[in-house]
Amino acid sequence: MLGSGVLQRQPLSETLKAKLSELEEDFSEGNVTEKGYIKKRALLLNGLMTPDDHKLILKLEQELKDKSLPEKEYIKEVTKVLDKYTAESINQDSMECETSEANGSSSEETVENSKMADACSSEDSGVLTSSGDEEKGPTKKSPKNIKQEKRDDDGVSPPKRRKGKLNGSGQPTILTMFSKVSQKRKATDSSSDVDSSTEGGIKSEPKVEHEDKKVKHEDSDMDSGPELRKKSETTAPQAPKAPPVKCKECRQLLDDPDLRMFPGDPQEAVDEVEMLTDERLSLLEEDQEYGTYDDRPQHKITNFSVYDKNTHLCAFDTGLIEKNVELYFSGAVKPIYDENPSADGGVLAKSVGPINEWWTAGFDGGENALIGFTTAFAEYIVMQPSEAYAPFMDTMWEKIHMSKLVIEFLVNNQEAAYEDLLNKIQTTVPPQSLRVTSFSEESLLRHAQFVVEQVENFDLAGDADEAPLLTTPCMRALIKLAGVTLGKRRAGRSGIKQPRKVKAKPMRQTKATTTNLVCSIFDTFFKDQIQPGDKIGGPRRRRCGVCEVCQQPDCGTCVACKDMTKFGGTGKSKQACVNRRCPNMAVQDAEDDDDLEDDLDKDFNGMVGHKRTHFSPRKNVKSKVKISWEGKPLKEEGKKTFYSAVMLEEEKIETGDCVTVTSEDPTKPLFIARVMYMWEDSGGDMMCHVGWFCRGSDTVLGETSDPLEVFLVDECEDILVQFIKFKCKVILKTFDKDWFSQGGVEDPDTDYPIKEDDGRTFFCQKWYDPDLARFEDPPVLEEGSGHKFCPLCLRLDHSRKSEIPIVREQLDDDTGDDNKVYYGLCQKGGVEYKIGDDVFLLPDSFSFSVKVKNSTKKANKKDNYDEDLYPEYYRKRGDYVKGSNEECPEPFRIGRILSIYCKRTVSGIINTHDVRLRVTKFYRPENTHKGKAGSHHTDLNLLYWSDEEAVVDFMSVQGKCHVVYGEDLDVSVEDWSSKGLHRFYFNEAYNTESKQFEEPPNKARSGGKKAKGKGKGKGKGKGKSAEAESKEEELPTPAFTKLRMLDVFAGCGGLSEGFHQAGIAESKWAVEVMEPAAQAYRLNNPDCTVFTDDCNILLQLVMEGATTNSTGQRLPQKGDVELLCGGPPCQGFSGMNRFNSRQYSQFKNSLVVSFLSYCDFYRPKFFLLENVRNFVSFKSSMVLKLTLRCLIRMGYQCTFGVLQAGNYGVAQTRRRAIILAAAPGEKLPMYPEPQHVFSPRACQLSVMVDEKKYNSNTQWRQSAPFRTITIRDTMSDLPSIRNGHAATEISYDGEPRSYFQKIIRGNQYQPILRDHICKDMNPLVEARMRHVPLAPGSDWRDLPNIVVRLSDGSSSKLLQYTHEDKKNGTSSTGALRGVCSCAEGAACDQNDRQFNTLIPWCLPHTGNRHNHWAGLYGRLEWDGFFSTTVTNPEPMGKQGRVLHPEQHRVVSVRECARSQGFPDTYRFYGSILDKHRQVGNAVPPPMAAAIGREIKKCLEAKSKKETQEGETKPAPVEA
Repeated sequence: MLGSGVLQRQPLSETLKAKLSELEEDFSEGNVTEKGYIKKRALLLNGLMTPDDHKLILKLEQELKDKSLPEKEYIKEVTKVLDKYTAESINQDSMECETSEANGSSSEETVENSKMADACSSEDSGVLTSSGDEEKGPTKKSPKNIKQEKRDDDGVSPPKRRKGKLNGSGQPTILTMFSKVSQKRKATDSSSDVDSSTEGGIKSEPKVEHEDKKVKHEDSDMDSGPELRKKSETTAPQAPKAPPVKCKECRQLLDDPDLRMFPGDPQEAVDEVEMLTDERLSLLEEDQEYGTYDDRPQHKITNFSVYDKNTHLCAFDTGLIEKNVELYFSGAVKPIYDENPSADGGVLAKSVGPINEWWTAGFDGGENALIGFTTAFAEYIVMQPSEAYAPFMDTMWEKIHMSKLVIEFLVNNQEAAYEDLLNKIQTTVPPQSLRVTSFSEESLLRHAQFVVEQVENFDLAGDADEAPLLTTPCMRALIKLAGVTLGKRRAGRSGIKQPRKVKAKPMRQTKATTTNLVCSIFDTFFKDQIQPGDKIGGPRRRRCGVCEVCQQPDCGTCVACKDMTKFGGTGKSKQACVNRRCPNMAVQDAEDDDDLEDDLDKDFNGMVGHKRTHFSPRKNVKSKVKISWEGKPLKEEGKKTFYSAVMLEEEKIETGDCVTVTSEDPTKPLFIARVMYMWEDSGGDMMCHVGWFCRGSDTVLGETSDPLEVFLVDECEDILVQFIKFKCKVILKTFDKDWFSQGGVEDPDTDYPIKEDDGRTFFCQKWYDPDLARFEDPPVLEEGSGHKFCPLCLRLDHSRKSEIPIVREQLDDDTGDDNKVYYGLCQKGGVEYKIGDDVFLLPDSFSFSVKVKNSTKKANKKDNYDEDLYPEYYRKRGDYVKGSNEECPEPFRIGRILSIYCKRTVSGIINTHDVRLRVTKFYRPENTHKGKAGSHHTDLNLLYWSDEEAVVDFMSVQGKCHVVYGEDLDVSVEDWSSKGLHRFYFNEAYNTESKQFEEPPNKARSGGKKAKGKGKGKGKGKGKSAEAESKEEELPTPAFTKLRMLDVFAGCGGLSEGFHQAGIAESKWAVEVMEPAAQAYRLNNPDCTVFTDDCNILLQLVMEGATTNSTGQRLPQKGDVELLCGGPPCQGFSGMNRFNSRQYSQFKNSLVVSFLSYCDFYRPKFFLLENVRNFVSFKSSMVLKLTLRCLIRMGYQCTFGVLQAGNYGVAQTRRRAIILAAAPGEKLPMYPEPQHVFSPRACQLSVMVDEKKYNSNTQWRQSAPFRTITIRDTMSDLPSIRNGHAATEISYDGEPRSYFQKIIRGNQYQPILRDHICKDMNPLVEARMRHVPLAPGSDWRDLPNIVVRLSDGSSSKLLQYTHEDKKNGTSSTGALRGVCSCAEGAACDQNDRQFNTLIPWCLPHTGNRHNHWAGLYGRLEWDGFFSTTVTNPEPMGKQGRVLHPEQHRVVSVRECARSQGFPDTYRFYGSILDKHRQVGNAVPPPMAAAIGREIKKCLEAKSKKETQEGETKPAPVEA
């Protein structure tokens, strides 16, 4: 096998000898495995090998990789090759038989080979790193301001104790079964338990000096031949046989066959820093910013392995971490909300760590303990281990579960004997996740040490008067039998009954209280967080409706069928026939919710939003079914002969019957339709016209829908009769008058319309709008008769006609223009427009004569700046400034209709589809020569009359408004404006030529509007005064009673305040668990009963029949609540809350279920759920689907949409998801149209659900009636205050300066300004704020690099740029731009960190990876808007743009409250942080008021309808 021929061996150089000797020493000490030793040795000797031997080595390597050669055989064969080179080279060197030239050549070559070996060893198959790398461990780059260990020039870590939390308590206590308890690194004040050359478990290895380092050889080693090598192996001290060699890191035997090696990372794996910045782990949206530096991210890791520096897989719970042994882990990192244990979609990470601590955080559903690792940068909750590491985790989970089982047994059975404990162990069925079939005494003894230690720690956490469990009879027997060492984890503790510190137990949060109906639907999603009812049945089996299994009837013989009522069973199981259980929807019970969710998405993605195939009546398809007409023809019309019935095989189908229709695609489910009429055409084709039903899976509900429920839709079509499969039945589900009292029943299926599922029966209760995702009560269809009557065709025709412009009341024309025909009115969308009406027009309908100069202050752009003074300004490359209104569209143009006409075509035909309007232009203040500055101090509804006219297209009309001359009113302009929306006034006319404001002409005053004319010309008639017309328009609104409202998760009451402003509700009850927010609600709603109990507890009390809570407050009962509103805590859904991983946040996520249960129990007339924008996308929109599914199951009409608060009159971007629902018989509200234009970047409000885009019903997407509200409008009148201002009550500084300020202050005189207080920032932050320029767009990148004196008397430091930045290069002056060695591509060096600098060192350090941290220390812009108001304004927080536009401080509580639209009279309660939290969590009242006005329209419409129906009823006949 070896190379043939005699070959002179090259002697070993001194350097190569030193390398080999050092490698031999590492191997003997256990620092290198045998396989790694062989590979590194081969690399060192690579230059001495013959070509044949080199090929042989490569061949052996390949066979090892292909697993065709065992590892032991590989080591044996490679050793044979290497031994002859080592022995023969040494022998020749001792005999000095070569020339000096050969020696020189050999020396030069082998030195080069040794260097190559150092360089290549780290690339060696991804299994072992070089010796130096092993000692260093994986290096890290810091994404935040966490310190790193400094590296020497050669990359070796200097001796330094690792910083962090230290604890010698060792393994987790039993308290970890219920709350998170960290198991931290052991503090070491000396290095007595490690080698003198190491500290903290890290060996400091000196550099290799090629010239000086010598290796001694015994004379006996100089003999040549294999025999000498064999002798040296048995006698040389480098390779002793005994004792067995242990790894110095993990202390495992190196020759142990169970020793497992880490198989290596995939090529695409990244280090921890790059992994943490991956967008797949981020919950932030594009226009949102990074969290605070003190936040530690928390993720999940799956397919993971834990290993030491030598890549030995090892357990992390054996005390290695406590002894400061560096352990690392690799795997797929996933977001904290992801429950799927698969590595798919995760970020592959390598060398994560070292692990600073490991901990447990309770049990997941009572089975698996949540286990996590903490590194310097993040926390990771483990999920599924890799295949290689699974045995370690199986042992870990087994003994944790064992200890939990033992302690729970001991707590309830303290007098039990050891045998009793054994009986409990052996009769307990392990959870499936443990992958063991049973527990035994062997397993108990195996984990006895761990179990006893947990019992000890449990005793430590108990009260002093509690008897220790350790002294129970069974524990004493276990200690003796297993030989457990007591007190091992508690050094220095001499007795069990010593005084101990008891940690405060965290507040336990209740699980969601649910009604049985909600629980049955949400069970699969919130499986681990819901406490179901005792008598709830299993979830109903869903079927796809596609496969043949779903179509066949129940067998009647299987277990599930025997439980059905039709076969004489109880009917409680609610499971489908075993033979009918759909394979496409089958989900194993052990799967977690994300696995279930993924399967459902996979199965139904093709069905959601899918459109029906339109069948061609001319398609030549041979029918396999016998079809014939039944009865005589109804009528012959042209070439069609109409019939009333048809025979399909032996089944008769008549007009009005419901049928199933096959699709041309056999994979699609059967369509369901109603036959409207039938005919046979001249070609002999048998046709029918059908009205379609929509399956639930074709709606936004997708896979969550009931397979037996269908929905009416406005779709009908002609199809071939042969496509009909069979006749079916569709039951129209109606609701009883006592529907409101049927909520929360024990059996939610009592009102289910289908008692027996025969595969041919469906039910329908709602009409569905596929474009708006609205579920409404079925419309009242027109009744008719005839051979081809279709009510859907009538509805569709009416809908189409309503969108076509219509002109009426043609007028005589005396203008002499024969090409135009004038009319008195026109109509579009059901709205009539007459001459004299004021209308909204799109901004591009006409332009103004005055060209307005943009007076907006330019963003802070320096063309020529001192790069040494402003070293970070170069990062500001783009022109876009977040929060700027530069791209904000203009509001609607406003005009008054002077005439309506259509043009004649060349042939003389009137083109009534091209309607034109001649209008008078009204100027807004910003349209005059004053520009935007002219609108700062004027009313939003102020206009100026002009003599200018324009001709516009009727299609550009967006709606009606009302414009009056202010002096014609007999009330104040403010009072008149407050009585309705879209009311404008003018007091002056604007002269565009002189650019002066003048008295309006007489025609613009009273009598300015003209009634429709009946004479010649454009319509002459008597005019009416503005006041007369306003009174004429102010028709009495139908009376309605305000709704009794329950606000759950009320906060400080933003949602309630908006409904009060809309005048639709009165607050009767509110639920808010946080005391400061509850107190704030009480202050603003003194007549409301505010509960501070857990909402789940309150609901449980009511469901059990209680009338009061524990404090005596009266609980609302069924029938009391008419409006239910609330925003379940959104931290689990919000993109703003990047790291939302705590158990409390998980608990709050399930409050959506509790809120729906409130709705089910109380059955209010109207329901509103508010949440963050991400709510509609959370869990692949599964939460949204299930929410809608619950509401529909209850019988509600419902819809969803996303609104932007900035569109309703606040200077803030805040997108919120709104779900609206209305009880049967009520009118489902529409979403309010935007009232203010806003930044287009922030108005992307469409929602993608299963690859289908949904928009709300709003039509004003290009513009709106009013201009945007700016920060200047919001708070320019507030007094100046300084950093840390704490006076809660001060005086105003003058009168309001804008329309918004007048409204927000209120009509009543209010001299006191409350809560204009701001956080007190430390001196360094205060100095930074002081040096951020006042120009728009300024942030930390505009800070100068100078030394400043701080307010506490100290001085800041100059930021030193010490490294070259490979990405950004150098400045024009040649100055460096890097502040850390990582800028050069090296590892981060903690000694590079700088503190107390005006420019925060951490921002340029990681700016390249985080969009240059744009916006941190950002200053607001007077003409811009707030970012989403957060609960704690911090310059380097989630929203860093929190600096006042002119003052050197963060925004105050009152300024934030105004950004939300709270009146100045609104009170907040608690500390400054409590108040900020109350404001940041609230719903903006103006947006709530806009929604409330839509609900009001529904109430008025119903009241009007009831009034009209009452008037049409005949009077009772007297006797």
